[in-house]
Amino acid sequence: MSLTFHWFLPTNGDSRHVVGGGHGTPATVSGRDRPPTVAYLSQIARAAEALGFVGALTPTGAWCEDAWLTTAMVSQNTERLKFLVAFRPGFVSPTLAAQMASTFQRQSGGRLLLNVVTGGESHEQRAYGDFLDKDARYRRTGEFLQIVRDLWEGKTVDLSGEFLQVEDARLARVPDPVPEVYFGGSSPIAGEVAAKHVDVYLTWGEPPAQVAEKIAWVRALAAKEGRSVRFGIRLHVITRDTSEQAWAEADRLLAGFDPETVESVQAGLARSESEGQQRMLALHGGGNRDGLEIHPNLWAGIGLVRGGAGTALVGSHDEVAERIKEYQAIGIEEFVLSGYPHLEEAYWFGEGVLPRLAAQGLWRHPFAERPAPAAQVPFAS
Repeated sequence: MSLTFHWFLPTNGDSRHVVGGGHGTPATVSGRDRPPTVAYLSQIARAAEALGFVGALTPTGAWCEDAWLTTAMVSQNTERLKFLVAFRPGFVSPTLAAQMASTFQRQSGGRLLLNVVTGGESHEQRAYGDFLDKDARYRRTGEFLQIVRDLWEGKTVDLSGEFLQVEDARLARVPDPVPEVYFGGSSPIAGEVAAKHVDVYLTWGEPPAQVAEKIAWVRALAAKEGRSVRFGIRLHVITRDTSEQAWAEADRLLAGFDPETVESVQAGLARSESEGQQRMLALHGGGNRDGLEIHPNLWAGIGLVRGGAGTALVGSHDEVAERIKEYQAIGIEEFVLSGYPHLEEAYWFGEGVLPRLAAQGLWRHPFAERPAPAAQVPFAS
């Protein structure tokens, strides 16, 4: 089975430095270095498509551009790249969301994937008019996905739930294909929602032993529902011809972290209600710059200034390929990756790591008529 790789569209801005913020904290000033214009995001998307990434994740929240609108525009400048659109169920009705997804599929040629984000920060949710607590938001997400999936199957839906109510809901045209649903969450209720409704469970980049525990947990819950799910992981990457070059780049990024920015971001993230975010913070001790390599080639430095995904695979192309194989061995099939800047780092990974995985029979270019990229690097370190 070929592993699946996705890239990331930085709709919060891009830079040769880490763009911090997220999870209820604003994007750092580095996000202004390369504004998230449609032209620049399309450049990244076309590069990802050519290199063999299947899709591209877009974030959601107050710190970035709207994912639906941005990807709809960028999709017109690409041919086959899919878009993993992050959205929050509480901000739009389930019937409208099902209709939007159906329209996106038809207008893009079936290139929509959905990343359902329940929302772990109550203060940010309230800014959008959502005043439910965290557990209630997850229960609402379950109702939301139940309605949406029934609509996508062409059913007429009548439901009066704890949070959502629809009557005689039906789509005039169902999506073809039905978008796959991606979802992440580390709390007990998040596991229940994943087991019942999602296709791919995503985890942030924790060490393999911790990821293996999550996989076993969700797999057992899904089995009780008579279902199976696939598993993916969200990571940054810093990959170079040699290990020394990669770690020098990590050190350069770390040197650019202003102490006041680290303190401010960490204070904001410490308030997070997200269990996954708290697990990320624990990996680097809430701001500790020492001991950031928490597993061979797994670096927690990004999490000092960025909410959400806070770890990166750092090393030579061979080392990064080995770490990917390590995650594959415990059940990870899909990798959602990113790096700063996103245009250049896509080439470092796509021309450095993917050919090595292809040579071992672990990856093939998703567009079969296109050969795997040559193992060369177009940028000097």
